[in-house]
This record gives sequence, structure tokens and C-alpha cells, in this order.
Amino acid sequence: MKLFITGIGTDVGKTIASAIVTEALEADYWKPIQAGDLEHSDSHKVKKYISNTKSVFHPNAYALHTPASPHLAAALDGIKIDVTQIKEPKTKNHLVIEGAGGVLVPLNETDCVIDLIQKDYKVIVVSRHYLGSINHTLLTVEALQHRKIKVAGIIFSGDENKATEEIILNKTGIKCIGRIDNEPYFDANVIAYYADKFRENLLTL
Repeated sequence: MKLFITGIGTDVGKTIASAIVTEALEADYWKPIQAGDLEHSDSHKVKKYISNTKSVFHPNAYALHTPASPHLAAALDGIKIDVTQIKEPKTKNHLVIEGAGGVLVPLNETDCVIDLIQKDYKVIVVSRHYLGSINHTLLTVEALQHRKIKVAGIIFSGDENKATEEIILNKTGIKCIGRIDNEPYFDANVIAYYADKFRENLLTL
């Protein structure tokens, strides 16, 4: 199973969700494009949260130096992102692929993050409640469905808002994999706790 994890925006909890899914499935992890924070990247963070010994962490296809939209970060590095050169790592294990920001974040003049999603990927959308998050979640789902990409599930992150979550699930008809509370901190034990909670739903995607 190949799971592509995207968010409805930046800082919605996508990397924590990726760590939980990786731990739950003892999957491999791959972040194709990392923009900025190369010494403390999302790959570093997920690796720190993982307890199992099976997960393999595959190198970024592009490791960019500036924390910015990938198209700009690449330009500042003097390169252009070529999606045809982004090769999925070979593995016989489950693979968790973490996107960069939301699905319409630009990679270059023509391609966006959504163009990284292959036909055999199952997409998980991470949604976090804030004013406007319903709109952003529904737009994300609609953009994916417009491309004939199936959304396998939603993970809610942060403070619970039942009204928001119910309308999103009702309007989309998409399965809720689980919710990640606003924990005081995240470490390997907390990630393992959520991995146990989410595992059954993930295995039925």
C-alpha cells in the first residue's frame, strides 16, 4: 500500500500524521521534496518518532535550502524541479509519501504537488480546525477528485470541533481514519499510542 499524505495547508499536522501512519504500518517513509530546515527536516522528525525497526527512510528527491514554496526555493538554489526526475523508491514494504504543503503548492511553472500523486497512491488528507478550514478541506478534496484521484481517508488534527468535522465528512462521504488531539508534546510513545488507535482503519483503506 502506498499512502500519499497531504494537508489542507501548512502547519496542520501533516508530519505528525505521517509519523503515526508510518509507525502504524511499520511502513517506509519518503518525502520527495523538502524545502528548508535540512538539518531538522520532516524526514528527521518522523525518524525520531518511530519505534519500530522495519521502517526505512528514503532520501528526498529534492532537498532545497529555503523554507518557501518549492518553486521559489528551487529557483533560489539555482535549479528547477523536474517531476519526471522524481523517482519513487523501490520497496516491498508499505510506503508513506509526505507532500509539501497543500495539493496546489507549485513545484515549477506548470506542476504542483498534486502532480506527484500516482494512480496507485491512496490519499489521506490532514485537516485542522480553524476559521476557513471547512472551505480549505472541501477545496482540497474537490481538487483531488477533479483529477480522478480517490481520497481514502481524512485525519483530523488539533482541537476537536464536531460541527466542522461532521459537515466535512457528510459533504465528502470520506472515511475518518482518526483524530490527533492537541497533545502537550509528541514523542515516540505518543506516536505509538495513536498508531495503535489508527492501525485497524488504515489497514482497511
